[in-house]
Amino acid sequence: MSAANGPIVAKKTHKHPLDQLSGDEVEVARQAVLKVRKAHLIFRNIYTVEPPKAELVEFLKAEHAGTVSADTPRPPRQARVQYDVVYDDQSHEYLESIVDLATGSEVNLKRVDTGVQQSLTLDEFKEFNEVCVESEMFKQAIKELDLDEKFDIAIDPWPYGGPDVGEITPRYTQGLCFAKRRHENPDTNHYAFPLPIIPVMDTNKKEIIRIDRLATGGTEDGLEYGTADKNVLEHCRPAEYVPELLDIPLRKDLKPLNVLQPDGPSFTMSDDSLIEWQKWRFRVGFTPREGAVLHDVHYDGRSVLYRLSLSEMTVPYGDPRPPFQRKQAFDFGDSGAGRAANNLALGCDCLGVIKYFDGMLVDSEGRPSVSKNVVCIHEQDNGIGWKHTDFRTNRAVVTRSRELVVQFIITLANYEYIFAFKFDQAGGITVETRATGIVSVVNIDPGKVSPYGNVVSPGALAQNHQHIFAVRIDPAIDGHANTIFTEESLPVPMNPKTNPFGNGYEVVRKPVTKSSAIHASPFTNLTVKMANPNKINPISQRPVAYKFIPSPSQLMLADPESIVAKRAAFAHHHVWVTKYRDEELFAAGEFTNQSLKEIGGVADAVARNDKVDNEDVVVWNVFGLTHNPRVEDWPVMPVEIHQLELKPADFFERNPALDVPGTKNLSSVEIGRDENGTCCHTDGTTNGTANGNGSVQAAPTSHLQGTGSIRVADVNGH
Repeated sequence: MSAANGPIVAKKTHKHPLDQLSGDEVEVARQAVLKVRKAHLIFRNIYTVEPPKAELVEFLKAEHAGTVSADTPRPPRQARVQYDVVYDDQSHEYLESIVDLATGSEVNLKRVDTGVQQSLTLDEFKEFNEVCVESEMFKQAIKELDLDEKFDIAIDPWPYGGPDVGEITPRYTQGLCFAKRRHENPDTNHYAFPLPIIPVMDTNKKEIIRIDRLATGGTEDGLEYGTADKNVLEHCRPAEYVPELLDIPLRKDLKPLNVLQPDGPSFTMSDDSLIEWQKWRFRVGFTPREGAVLHDVHYDGRSVLYRLSLSEMTVPYGDPRPPFQRKQAFDFGDSGAGRAANNLALGCDCLGVIKYFDGMLVDSEGRPSVSKNVVCIHEQDNGIGWKHTDFRTNRAVVTRSRELVVQFIITLANYEYIFAFKFDQAGGITVETRATGIVSVVNIDPGKVSPYGNVVSPGALAQNHQHIFAVRIDPAIDGHANTIFTEESLPVPMNPKTNPFGNGYEVVRKPVTKSSAIHASPFTNLTVKMANPNKINPISQRPVAYKFIPSPSQLMLADPESIVAKRAAFAHHHVWVTKYRDEELFAAGEFTNQSLKEIGGVADAVARNDKVDNEDVVVWNVFGLTHNPRVEDWPVMPVEIHQLELKPADFFERNPALDVPGTKNLSSVEIGRDENGTCCHTDGTTNGTANGNGSVQAAPTSHLQGTGSIRVADVNGH
């Protein structure tokens, strides 16, 4: 960077418009805002502004044509800076600046309505714990619980949730409280000892304003309070999960199962964000709110998607006893998936030969804070891709289905979420979510059960709740003018003209012409097709398309008139179809923290009643996990998995994985045999040594376990 008396500007580089900011660029944006505000600022996020689609598409066309050079016109390289201005009376004003990085100057300023709250930061969570520990009100509440001296206090900060009707709320943070055994191991599990209090802090004033007391009763107590004995932890018992604290031995009969890729991976990375694998080509971005984002997804030179991301997730709890009516998190909007992303461990979170991406975040002073290894990219085996055996000749041709996985993991207090984008060799993309971690528990009286959850450990009631996700799909099926079709398979009544034997059924296709909301329908096999009506498949004579079948998962259970439901209007339908607008990225709107209703989300976008056939459209898929906990979820729950599968539908002229070679895994052996058995009969012989399509040849082994995992850079220098 250079700085005389003028603005600080970034060194002239040719970073891709979608790349994350460099540390130098973050500093340019920070200095630009400090110069024009001249006040005490608390920085929240500084990250790349995605250029308007109209500008970016032109640059991408040149890129795919191979004509980009240093002189090629590029969209302006800009940074989005989100921050608070803190005044003398400790009031905060939330602002957003757009900074041009070439000139180091603010080019746009947005003042945020005073009635909304920006997402919480890690610093605010840390401050909450510090304020609680020093608060006399909190100390008195703990004293009243008469805890054994063998316990310390652990606090999980939470967003305040939706205020009650008529409640005036400054910026609040609340916390779930637990007792933590004084133990030589700091990882002892505090969730086994829930305390029946929730402190509430005025976040700006850094002051505990009240302590909410919690009900601990069971079915017979209804909404009653004060049913607990004085010692609320006497019936609780430890529930450890770290290996060295378990009261059972680890299994000793599990032998190594390794991923070995001696020739390195089959994917390449040619700059900071571009990934090429098999016939796929796409860019990986990263934002503080969404985590990993995929851009400009192509298969074999053809456009498939403009952008793909996890947009939002809300977690409402079903316990009606106050203050639990407010226990509802928006994990992307309230906290930020990118800011909560794990630093992934080699050979544990991702296996094989791995490429890691770092995330560029900032601290509260706006200085660069690199979060290491927050996204991993690797290959994995996913079973058989396709196979056929000619029963006349007994020749079998089989290929394995290999996937390229782009994965990130977030931790939000007690819960973990694992998000993965999986690309396969047949043109398919799977968006996978996995929920794990520790269920949220509250104290319950000895021997009681509750209609609001399940007792998973003595004294620990795991409350019923939902996880409702939204995936944002910005299709570009051979171009940006697309039409969304619904396709249903419907019975046809038996009749002499068209269905004389009653076995026929019809496939009904309807275009979505106006922005709309759609429900899944498993009984009609409702399928959503994202199609380009301007390009027809020469074989089927139908528009080229990609499809998915929306999962008929349960959606929002809260009453439609409740604040819980109103602030998550996106969670009322499985599919939304909207017309594209720049920066319209978030299913529940930009501001979810302490919201009373959803503003600027997909429901508002659909209400515009836009024309969406043969237009630039966006499809939002919503799916839910209704989690009524079981004892087996304790103390750490096995993963709950959901997959959204995007598959080509008349996009190609034949199976796009036809040219995937069959490979013999040379480390595979048959138990009880002295020699390896035959493989696949691909050449009509017993050993199958022919090359070419369906060939059997030496290949990297593809197993599952961490030993042998290495970084891409250690193999091919990427």
